[in-house]
Amino acid sequence: MTWDVVAWNRAATIVLTDYSKLPPERRNILRLIFCEPQVRAAQYDWKSVARFVVAAFRADVARAGAASHVAEFVDELCRESPEFAKLWADNDVRSHGEGIKHLRHPVLGPIAFEYSAFAVDGRPDLGMVVYNPATPEDARRIRAVLAAKVDS
Repeated sequence: MTWDVVAWNRAATIVLTDYSKLPPERRNILRLIFCEPQVRAAQYDWKSVARFVVAAFRADVARAGAASHVAEFVDELCRESPEFAKLWADNDVRSHGEGIKHLRHPVLGPIAFEYSAFAVDGRPDLGMVVYNPATPEDARRIRAVLAAKVDS
């Protein structure tokens, strides 16, 4: 409901963020996008990404009927990030079903993923996002980094 990351795989720890190294309360997509400089820097167009995630979060909150449940969290993010506060006040709503995500990775360099977001039937508080390398070259580079991590 608040976009907390509750599960991930080994590839996500290498390509996105090693969520296991974060305290549980910091394993949150909105906190990462708005409050972590390295996550912000990894985005090719941070302003577009920020606008998108706030609008998609608002859609998820509405779908779950959870506005009152997330009010404290939203207030906290508004205090931590003036950018989040401004975007939240815009009241944009957007679905986030699928698309392409481009990142600047510190080891892999520019990389792209196709993503699909899914609602979990019977659990409006849960969602799942699946990322797949956008090109065979992106897949090859990710496999190489994963293999190197196993060998080290």
